[in-house]
Amino acid sequence: MSVSLLNNNASGSNAGTTANITGNTASETSQMFTKLLVAQIQNQDPLSPSDPAQFVQQLTQLSQTESLQNLTTITNASASALSSLQVMALGAQVGSNLMVSSKSVLVDGTGSKINGQTTLSASSAKTTLVLTGADGVKHNVNLGTQAPGTVPFTIDPAALGLPVGTYSVAVETSSKDTPTIDIQGRLNSVRLLSSGTVQLNVANIGDTGSDTITAFAGKTATQSAL
Repeated sequence: MSVSLLNNNASGSNAGTTANITGNTASETSQMFTKLLVAQIQNQDPLSPSDPAQFVQQLTQLSQTESLQNLTTITNASASALSSLQVMALGAQVGSNLMVSSKSVLVDGTGSKINGQTTLSASSAKTTLVLTGADGVKHNVNLGTQAPGTVPFTIDPAALGLPVGTYSVAVETSSKDTPTIDIQGRLNSVRLLSSGTVQLNVANIGDTGSDTITAFAGKTATQSAL
């Protein structure tokens, strides 16, 4: 009688035990495998003994399973350590101005102007920054004729008559290009979420991930004096 411990379905109480192998630690898996292997040898048919090569194959499978479990543990520990280091590094930048890649902008009602930039891959005879509110109303900022490269812009909520809220932002060009948009904002806080991801709160943006940062603009003279 030949029974594969890791590939075949076991009967009776062994079925539940085998199903849980991948959920155990490497040590528990090794102990469980040894018990099942001994039980298999003891209960094999004397008239039709198992092929020793099958035991070697099963031991190889156990070694591979343990290696994968150890690799997963090391990877998770490394990811956790990197996230903690990232929080510490970004925490030192709280109060600094960042450039964040974003498809939306937050108008907070203070009337402060919002600076940003877009990067064109081709020249555009007519370039327009379009802000669209939750009500679907569009507000345009004319950027004129632009050559390829970085194009700075300023959003003046008071001049545009923008109510408090979140607006989607996009740049329309005569070349039909779809350039990226970076918004500048002050880094207010850094948090490490239970999921292991790092969350930033940035003025003019709101909550965003650390992977959206495109540049550190430093602190202004007024911020540095505080």
